[in-house]
Amino acid sequence: MDVFIARQAILNRKQQVSAYELFFREGPRNAYPENTDHHEATSKLIGRTYFNKGIRPFTCGKRALINFSEESLLKRLPFLLPKNEILIEILEDVRPTDEVFKVCKELVKSGYSIALDDFVYKPEWKRFLTVVRVIKFDIQHTPLKTIEPLVTELLAKTKIKLLAEKVETQEEYQQAVDMGFHLFQGYYFCQPEMKQSQEIESTQMLLVMLFNEVSKPNINHKKVIELLERDCNLVYKLLCYVNSGIFPIKGKITSVKQAITYMGELQLKELISLFFTAVLAQEKPPELIQICATRAKFCESIINEIAPKFCDQAFMVGMFSLIDAILDIPMRDVTERLSLDDAICETLHDEDDISQSPISMALRTIKYLERGSWHQSEREAMKLRVPIETVNKHYQAAIEWAEHLEDCDMPQMN
Repeated sequence: MDVFIARQAILNRKQQVSAYELFFREGPRNAYPENTDHHEATSKLIGRTYFNKGIRPFTCGKRALINFSEESLLKRLPFLLPKNEILIEILEDVRPTDEVFKVCKELVKSGYSIALDDFVYKPEWKRFLTVVRVIKFDIQHTPLKTIEPLVTELLAKTKIKLLAEKVETQEEYQQAVDMGFHLFQGYYFCQPEMKQSQEIESTQMLLVMLFNEVSKPNINHKKVIELLERDCNLVYKLLCYVNSGIFPIKGKITSVKQAITYMGELQLKELISLFFTAVLAQEKPPELIQICATRAKFCESIINEIAPKFCDQAFMVGMFSLIDAILDIPMRDVTERLSLDDAICETLHDEDDISQSPISMALRTIKYLERGSWHQSEREAMKLRVPIETVNKHYQAAIEWAEHLEDCDMPQMN
């Protein structure tokens, strides 16, 4: 589904882009939709950026200013986002309550930065000046001359950056510069620019969240279960898969909690990565997912021969070895988005076959086997100190394992 977001550049005193403010749009019309709840708009904006393809494609690596209503703050929505990619912009109609101030202090303590939007000073906002990093003044609503004493005081007594918003003329810009403003935004520089994107389907988005959850050092099983149970189709496929005979399970698994408890963290991580790759590859030739699965099982089996503690990393490398082709985006963008382990990323980024890590050599071995390059596959096997006969045995077993997956329907997009 096509979705739309607008962005407007924020410039520094050298007129270089310092950040972008992101705006929710309902369709191709470049205007905030009337009668739209601010919390709903922010939730959708986050869904279309961070939980879709990330924020960076919209900001070119610059910080994103995102508006948060009082409800969004109290529901702790900002904590879902990466602190180094956003600036939390508190809307002008948010009340300066104790509850809001408490959330702001927690955000700053966690490393987030806060901006106050369309600021009009009132005594009850004084304590907030200790936690905010940027203050935005709407210079059409509060003209520069009227706020000059406040600006002078803020510059003298705080380290807060001041942003002049809705700058429309050269004269206004120069006046703001002379007053000491640090940042500038408005039609004088550029109008909000529309950005169109494809929204990831719900199952894809859910699997991104699941994959990130199981990639953490300490998996929160309760959270994983909650995420899985949001999609009955995914739960059904999971139970079919676990009960298929692939895993050495005695008796039938009848619940998500039972399946996760029985499987263990390694198998859970492998299962989620398998489902994730399968769903992303829906629009691609079915052979892609079979190749990924074969590579995953082969790499896992080979590494188990020489360094068993790295089996999970080897499986992930094989499973994601074609993820750039599946998504049609550069491998580095994919690995950054999925928060993959450094060792996995190193192998996936090794386009020139320079790395001599065991996992890299295992992946190269199966690539050569796929091409029928027997001499090169044997050379890599010798580096791994694994007999070529053992390599061939694992390759055949991996092919059979991947073919068996066809009997277990992979999850489809709803």
